[in-house]
Amino acid sequence: MSTIEDIPGGVRIKVRVQPRASKNELAGMWGDYLKVRLTAPPVEGAANRQCEEFFAGLLKVPKSSVRVVAGNTGRNKTVEIQGITGARVRKLLKTDTL
Repeated sequence: MSTIEDIPGGVRIKVRVQPRASKNELAGMWGDYLKVRLTAPPVEGAANRQCEEFFAGLLKVPKSSVRVVAGNTGRNKTVEIQGITGARVRKLLKTDTL
């Protein structure tokens, strides 16, 4: 799987989360993963919820369209986003290398 994979109705993105960061931001690549820094701690799903909210805002989709589908208890996650294409995600992230 590449970092951004088209699936029926949306995309899956491989994400590496760094919790307890000073601010929410994209932080480049970590191997095959898109690295994301989040201010939330990795406690009781807080970082997962913030990850979903971060991508909803970044990609301008409803929060209900974004969910962490794998890696709920680890730093490496798979985020599924409905209603958007891989090409649109790459354009919004301003990269063709993912």
